[in-house]
Amino acid sequence: MRRWLPLLATTILLAGTPMAAHASAVVPIAYWAMDEPSGATRMSDSSGNRLDGQIGREVGTGTVVRGAIGYRFDRLEPDTPPARPGHLVVVPNDPAMNPGVRDFAVTLRLRTTGHFGNIVQKGQSATEGGNFKLQIPNGKVQCSFRGDRGVLEADAPYPINDGEWHVVTCVRVSTGVALAIDGERVAGRAGWTGAIRNNWPLTIGGKLDCDQRTVGCDYYAGDLDYVSLETV
Repeated sequence: MRRWLPLLATTILLAGTPMAAHASAVVPIAYWAMDEPSGATRMSDSSGNRLDGQIGREVGTGTVVRGAIGYRFDRLEPDTPPARPGHLVVVPNDPAMNPGVRDFAVTLRLRTTGHFGNIVQKGQSATEGGNFKLQIPNGKVQCSFRGDRGVLEADAPYPINDGEWHVVTCVRVSTGVALAIDGERVAGRAGWTGAIRNNWPLTIGGKLDCDQRTVGCDYYAGDLDYVSLETV
């Protein structure tokens, strides 16, 4: 049953302005259920597209919280060397994970009491070809898409770092970017980002290219139940 929650959230999100409810079908790109047992090193993609990831040795797999099995990311002091690549889950680059010019959605279920960190991203702020990212500054989810026509962000108006599970969906379509929390649309920006295509892997839990000195790694602290990518 949980497999269909991201699709439902995406459908609800697209119904709000400025997004046009023009998506007739949702096509999964990747679905990472994050239900691997303790000690697992491979994150399996159950979409059928074989976009599996490498689980860092510091990621707590098989974590059971309030009926959900997921990954735990312990808190790390921000901007304090050294970088900790073992805190990340890394999915090797695949063109399917690039939004391109398609309608594109990222959905995840999280639980945190933290107030910072990059949750999921493909590319970084200076990456050639653009990038997309979901982060949680001050406990408020923010999603951004940067393409060859510009950057659009959607910022949640309230924090969700209350220790409860929340489903977050961010959608980029031809008319803008919008954000939904627990199936309710909470923010959006009208416009067009243009194409987003880069050669970077997708990371979960923080930045890949960072040193905690000149570039902070922005490590996420909290739990994740699942992450999905879809075209809509």
